[in-house]
Amino acid sequence: MKKKDLEMGLQKVRNFDDPDPFLEQYMTPATIAADILFDAYSKGDIKDLKVVDLGCGTGMFSIGAWMLGAAQVDGYDISESALRIAEINKTELNADVSFHNSDIINVKEGADTIFMNPPFGCQNRNADRPFLDRAMDLSECVYSIHMANTLDFITEYVEKKGRRVEFSKIYKYDIHNTFSFHTKTKKTVDVAVVNIR
Repeated sequence: MKKKDLEMGLQKVRNFDDPDPFLEQYMTPATIAADILFDAYSKGDIKDLKVVDLGCGTGMFSIGAWMLGAAQVDGYDISESALRIAEINKTELNADVSFHNSDIINVKEGADTIFMNPPFGCQNRNADRPFLDRAMDLSECVYSIHMANTLDFITEYVEKKGRRVEFSKIYKYDIHNTFSFHTKTKKTVDVAVVNIR
């Protein structure tokens, strides 16, 4: 599969119906998700492997990993409303993935590779730390999205846990007017995707 075909497929993934501001539910844009997934695929981190999507939302990374030939894909999210949309996406795209309603701290399922777009911590300070901790407990290979200005902290944090940021990449991430506290139609922020090993 070519990256442009993956991106076109991911454009069909439905967004949240009723996003929760406390959970900072913003769907990963298909362009960014496709780039992250294709990079991981190129490094041998998806095909024929077991993939877990922590805080899977409506299933963007789960479905993308399946499209790229993952042997098993499990997505976990605490939000029942997000998982309802994920199940619709799964059905409409005939994706062989499994979604589970669970707080990520209760996930016991290990994986070859983990993908996640955790809360940035804008509404709930340090909300991304439990995701980082759980992901590093469950896998030796993690792809995660964070605010770019926290990259130094993330690097130091994972090093204290005996891991390293293998590489990082900066993206422009558009946050559309979704919640009542948003004052602009769209805000663009810099995010860093890190690969932790």
